[in-house]
Amino acid sequence: MGQPNSVTGAFDFWNDHYEGRRLFSELLGTFMLVLVAVGGGMVSAHFGGDAIPYGAKVVSPALMVAAVILFMGTVSGAHLNPAVSVAFAARGDFPWKRVPAYIVAQFLGAILATLLLWAFLGKEGSAGLTLPGSGISTFSAMLWEVVLTTGLVSVILGTASGAQQIGPLAAAAVGSYIALAGLWGSPVSGASMNPARSLGPVLVKGDWTAWWADLVGPLVGAFIAVAFAYVLRGAGGGRSGVAAAQGTLGVEWHPGPDPRQQNPPASAE
Repeated sequence: MGQPNSVTGAFDFWNDHYEGRRLFSELLGTFMLVLVAVGGGMVSAHFGGDAIPYGAKVVSPALMVAAVILFMGTVSGAHLNPAVSVAFAARGDFPWKRVPAYIVAQFLGAILATLLLWAFLGKEGSAGLTLPGSGISTFSAMLWEVVLTTGLVSVILGTASGAQQIGPLAAAAVGSYIALAGLWGSPVSGASMNPARSLGPVLVKGDWTAWWADLVGPLVGAFIAVAFAYVLRGAGGGRSGVAAAQGTLGVEWHPGPDPRQQNPPASAE
């Protein structure tokens, strides 16, 4: 249509040429998250109860999420969580038609991380399952996950909107919430807040104990957070939210060397 590249580039996100990179980003990011989240408990079970302190096992996934958001959030949005993908879509920041492929990539990353840990360490302890604490019913654990995930997705949607002017520090806000929620919520429900993180080990091990709490709870919490976001900030679909949910691949990113370095401007004489 004769539009300049600066205009057509704004729609590169819809170019399927980039979809493989985005899905690989989700797979890799979720793989790294689950490797840490599941690995902490399995390493402690293998080498003895205090090989990795409780606080470290809770905080390390939060730090990994922050790192992944920082180093490849601009590629795919770094959802790393089916509940986040659904929330972004329900908010209007992400197209529903692309949610299924994101969820498949996230679950595949979680399964591969679990298989790698089992290959190294065997099925130690609970083998990475997030189970209700002693005396906690599956229904109570599900409600706990609803509350925790509502808070997590509220933080994600809030920082993505730009309303709080957090910008690149969104990674710190999200990571901080995950760490704090895990410190007080983990003994009750496992503080998963992520169906892929919990159901990846379930799918591999075949132990379906309380599995639905880690599926229903985060999804319900995600929709509640979307409703809260509407009350707080109105309808979604704004530029900041879309950029955060979809990444800026194709808009602010260009492959290959910088053409300015290949063709430096002539020096004035």
